[in-house]
Amino acid sequence: MFSNETEQIRQMLEKQNYVTDSAIVMSVYLAKTLQKPLLVEGPAGVGKTEIAKVMAKALDTDLIRLQCYEGLDANMALYEWNYQHQLLAIKMQE
Repeated sequence: MFSNETEQIRQMLEKQNYVTDSAIVMSVYLAKTLQKPLLVEGPAGVGKTEIAKVMAKALDTDLIRLQCYEGLDANMALYEWNYQHQLLAIKMQE
């Protein structure tokens, strides 16, 4: 059974035409409540970018998309974020 807060998040996602489940709702709820980033990982095509776009739109906030690449560790990604370096690394791999 969802609490009132998680139910509001579920409804917020549904208003954006996003089909969700309880695990996603709980993850979004915890990230929002704890005021921490929601880091999403998985293979291509599972909806990582889509959930980010939906949440940014639903919360009327900016979306910061982190493109990961070989050799990127958590310290670099979270504390030394450098978009130009990420783009360069991606171009070098192509």
